[in-house]
Amino acid sequence: MQARKKYVLLGLCACCWLVLFYWGGGVQLRLFRLLTRQRGEVVRPWPNWTDRAFLPRYAHLDELQTDPGTAESPRQRRQAWSAIYKDSRCRMETCFDFSRCRRRGREGFRVYIYPSEKNDRVSESYRKILTSIGESRYYTSDPREACLFVLGIDTLDRDQLSGQFVPNVDERIRGYPLWNDGRNHLIFNLYSGTWPNYTEDLGFNIGQAILAKASLNTEHFRPGFDVSIPLFSKDHPQKGGERGWLVRNTIPPRRKYLLMFKGKRYLTGIGSDTRNALHHIHNGKDIVSLTTCRHGKDWEKHKDARCDHDNLEYERFDYQELLHNSTFCLVPRGRRLGSFRFLESLQAACIPVLLSNGWELPFSDVIQWNQAVIEGDERLLLQVPSTVRAVVNERVLALRQRTQMLWEAYFSSVDKIVLTTLEIIKDRVFSHISRNKYMWNSLPGGLLVLPEYSTHLAHFPFYYLGLGVIPGQEFTAVIHAVSPLVSQSQPIMKLLQVVSKSKYCSQIIILWNSEKPPPSRSKWPPMPVPLTVTDGRRKTTSRFLPHVAIETEAVLSLDEDTVLLTSEVNFAFLVWRSFPERIVGYPPRSHFWDPLKRAWGYTSKWTNDYSIVLTGAAFYHRYYHYLFSHYLPQSLRTLVDRTSNCEDILMNFLVSAVNHLPPIKVAQRKQYKELPSPQGTKSVPWANPEHFNQRQECVNTFANWFGYMPLVHSQFRLDPVLFKDQVSVLRKKYKDLERA
Repeated sequence: MQARKKYVLLGLCACCWLVLFYWGGGVQLRLFRLLTRQRGEVVRPWPNWTDRAFLPRYAHLDELQTDPGTAESPRQRRQAWSAIYKDSRCRMETCFDFSRCRRRGREGFRVYIYPSEKNDRVSESYRKILTSIGESRYYTSDPREACLFVLGIDTLDRDQLSGQFVPNVDERIRGYPLWNDGRNHLIFNLYSGTWPNYTEDLGFNIGQAILAKASLNTEHFRPGFDVSIPLFSKDHPQKGGERGWLVRNTIPPRRKYLLMFKGKRYLTGIGSDTRNALHHIHNGKDIVSLTTCRHGKDWEKHKDARCDHDNLEYERFDYQELLHNSTFCLVPRGRRLGSFRFLESLQAACIPVLLSNGWELPFSDVIQWNQAVIEGDERLLLQVPSTVRAVVNERVLALRQRTQMLWEAYFSSVDKIVLTTLEIIKDRVFSHISRNKYMWNSLPGGLLVLPEYSTHLAHFPFYYLGLGVIPGQEFTAVIHAVSPLVSQSQPIMKLLQVVSKSKYCSQIIILWNSEKPPPSRSKWPPMPVPLTVTDGRRKTTSRFLPHVAIETEAVLSLDEDTVLLTSEVNFAFLVWRSFPERIVGYPPRSHFWDPLKRAWGYTSKWTNDYSIVLTGAAFYHRYYHYLFSHYLPQSLRTLVDRTSNCEDILMNFLVSAVNHLPPIKVAQRKQYKELPSPQGTKSVPWANPEHFNQRQECVNTFANWFGYMPLVHSQFRLDPVLFKDQVSVLRKKYKDLERA
């Protein structure tokens, strides 16, 4: 009996060994081959699906023409990346020298550009990037002041087959005395790698430099250190850029086509799998997905059975017409993860549907992309149509509106792309005063919200409505005085009495900008509110300095010869409290396009149409003082000071650029006239014919700097008699009163 048990036990053991050998031998053999293979041998990536049952969801087997010998496993990619980027674990705390930026406190964020060497080839796109930095408020020509360094060498295109490729970058940057293994350096790149794999190899060691790169893979992205930027074409505008295509009152939210794509189909190499499968969702009705093989020199050598049909179908539709009339735009990966179609879709308010697994989206640190795009999966292409059909109209409209906000705030020009990159890095350096996600993802966007002013949302006028904040009930009057005080009957004396009688007036500041010293306090009349006389330093722009004495949200800007009644001041202030993000005032002006001169014109004629409210009698939020002094370039402020003109036009440009809205004109007494200057004072500036010509030039100079015309025309006026009437409460009935 015992012997029988032994034989049964031995039989069971033998069976177990056979099963283990059958199921595990193959694995052991592959492991043995892996350990003993010769160096340099190409290993076929696993798994290698040959069963057609797995393929119909994506493409037929003969459509998948990627050469398996050129593919890389995730482990191989990580090893290649580690060899190229030896500091792949860099973070701001470990690879950035903060002390260089904090030598001058908050003003220490300065950017230095290495001078280009003779015979250096610089692409148009990189020249635009360098120009944007050079014209920014952060640029310094002194490397000793710099917090951040940017190479003069063009690193945008690192494809060795490209004509823009710059060789020997490694050798050159190591020769820079300030290189310091890339510490505190910023490197821009749009294209990396080359045929056939298009890896993220830049061809040189970036060391501890921050990488601002398009088509960044999430595997290689260093969070809180690198910056993912969008892929943009060489024709992308330097400044301003075109406005988004979504009209504010566009209805219905859906367009003629539900989903569209029109682009290249890659017959071989990386990216071909995704593009080759796109024809599966094309129905020619509400879903238009078109590809063409006709690109590159050798496309006919690789053409397949579908190419001729695809090429014919491709020519039937116009790309721009599809963009204008599609609700969703498919944005599949190309050779690299990024695509030009991403920015094209944002501008067109065509909601991007991304098919680019592993792509770190542009400015992902600060932008909440789930509010603007649909992220798909390359492996689940056939689920895309049902996914977009399920998006309800309310969300479609919200997504489309967000594409416009992001396009205009961060992507419409090279300037905005570059400045957004710098502002993100600056927020990391000065994290204690950085912008929050709400600021980055709400109008007017992070570039126009200066955290040095405040990090509290309720301190900015354009957030009041969203936060349910009501503006304060007092204002500060700032009177710009340029004439010496020679008589108690001068207009400024009467103006002081009128303003001080307002129950909303908190204080009056006289900005003394005369060549003669200000008179003593005894020369000014007694008033029920505090009066401060401060030195204007004989600068026209000093009227918009962020004076610490201004404690109220509302500022009433006045010229010394303005003629108003106290009731008119009170009314204008009540209107401003309803529109705290705008300029609200009395004297209107307008701009127009002169087709003969091909330039902008300026007119002071009283018409039903206006786009400017002069700051000689206007309310606005005090934040615009700070923005005027710290956001606008010194060159524009110098122009205003040199000519003693145009500061009011420049403030209107700035405010309209922030809110994309016109100022508001309040009704003015018909009998108002510009009074002659008192005897012994200078003549009024508008009596000089050169004054008007300068203002014409200013309008064009300002539009050139902004890159577009931000002023918005309006016919909307508010009258004290009608202000409480339902006409103003329901003013949305009259949408055409305000037009771009």
